[in-house]
Amino acid sequence: MEDKREIKAKKSQKKQVHLFYCVECEELARKVAAQSDLITLQSINWRNFADGWPNLYINSAHDIRGQHVAFLASFSSPGVIFEQISVIYALPRLFVASFTLVLPFFPTGSFERMEEEGDVATAFTMARILSNIPTSRGGPTSLVIYDIHALQERFYFSDHVLPLFETGIPLLKQRLHQLPDANNIVIAFPDDGAWKRFHKMLDHFPTEGNPAGCHVVIVDDLVQSGGTLIECQKVLAAHGAAKVSAYVTHGVFPKGSWERFTLKNGENMENAFANFWITDSCPLTVKAIANKAPFEVLSLAGSIADALQI
Repeated sequence: MEDKREIKAKKSQKKQVHLFYCVECEELARKVAAQSDLITLQSINWRNFADGWPNLYINSAHDIRGQHVAFLASFSSPGVIFEQISVIYALPRLFVASFTLVLPFFPTGSFERMEEEGDVATAFTMARILSNIPTSRGGPTSLVIYDIHALQERFYFSDHVLPLFETGIPLLKQRLHQLPDANNIVIAFPDDGAWKRFHKMLDHFPTEGNPAGCHVVIVDDLVQSGGTLIECQKVLAAHGAAKVSAYVTHGVFPKGSWERFTLKNGENMENAFANFWITDSCPLTVKAIANKAPFEVLSLAGSIADALQI
């Protein structure tokens, strides 16, 4: 049995973190703070001048001196990045003990293919911007990213930041074990890249064999239009799969493409997904699909709270 002094010593080793967040991430930030009494929410006034340029104010700037500070970001579109980068560059300079940037979805580069001279690698540009975040009193910024799309992108960051690459797969595994047909689940991947990335994390479940009579779960890092997942579902259903579900860490769904997965009146259930799991890495999508079957959100809040203690 641990005595009270040992318990107190362990608790004292943990960090009290002051968590700032962008407008889109308010709900997720509140969920993160609810995970631990060591996380305190802080606020920023997100305003604009008459000409449209950001008019920003960091509340409690004096109070966070000497404290561990984090910022929860969402780069959902180019239009919201500049104001967040302005805050991200300002926070470490407020004499904080350490600074952590949590960017659950690193969005640039999802469609990029560097195939000929003249192609611009915007993912590399974004990595350079984040690599130049000012150092805090405690040293380089810690950068937390979940399931980055192209694995080579992790090498785009310089030594001026400390990237921590996390994954949402443990959330999926936990959810699958809760299903009544957990012993009948087979994992499928839409392409070789997804298999290389995830198959070792899901080795508890079979990933090969005949899908007939099984609940097949397609796993990938992100979804855009969803066309690939729909084609996979059709093939699996044609080969006798009892149910087909999907999981992606990042439900991007541009232009409301998530609607393709909702069950319309009179639609054949054979063409429908039993479950579609996403995380809350893309807050605008989470808001759009709320209470709409077959979607279910697996929150990153607990994982983020843990990462803030690293």
